[in-house]
Amino acid sequence: MIAAVGPCRIQISTDGSHFQALTRSIVFQQLSGKAAGTILGRFNDLYPNRVPTPEQVLATSDEQLRSVGLSRQKIGYMRDLSSKVASGELPLDAVEAMDDDDLIAHLVQVKGIGRWTAQMFLMFRLGRLDVLPELDLGIQNAVKKAYRMRKRPTPKQVKKIGAKWSPHATVASWYLWRSLENGDGQLGAD
Repeated sequence: MIAAVGPCRIQISTDGSHFQALTRSIVFQQLSGKAAGTILGRFNDLYPNRVPTPEQVLATSDEQLRSVGLSRQKIGYMRDLSSKVASGELPLDAVEAMDDDDLIAHLVQVKGIGRWTAQMFLMFRLGRLDVLPELDLGIQNAVKKAYRMRKRPTPKQVKKIGAKWSPHATVASWYLWRSLENGDGQLGAD
């Protein structure tokens, strides 16, 4: 699979703050990239230098947030995230020092941020190399294809198979996703 896909080109997004990265994740949930990008741009335009702070989001009216295209549900998610960051309940300034499980536990306390979103934050924001997003359907489908399984594996099965990829599960996940894009992905089941 590695030979077919080529060199690993994982890209870490370091633009903006951790808070901005999480607001982006919330905006992009269940939307096409183009629509989400438009809404995110309008959302950021509400704030000086296009950089919202938790306190500023909390001070923004629901009407203003709705006017940029955020649903009532996502407004609730933004407010919960902003409140937890502003209060220090979610210490975004300390995430680099937190271990993966502890950070996931903190992030999933925010309405609208689940385990998958937390794992994507670890992988593509913080550059953590040993994250296996076992709930991801793409990963499950790629494991099914790579290991010639009859049925898509359960998250538990993905974790068992992926245990041998540690401490490079993020890299393995990247290859699994890419294998679905280029049609390759055969491995010997060992």
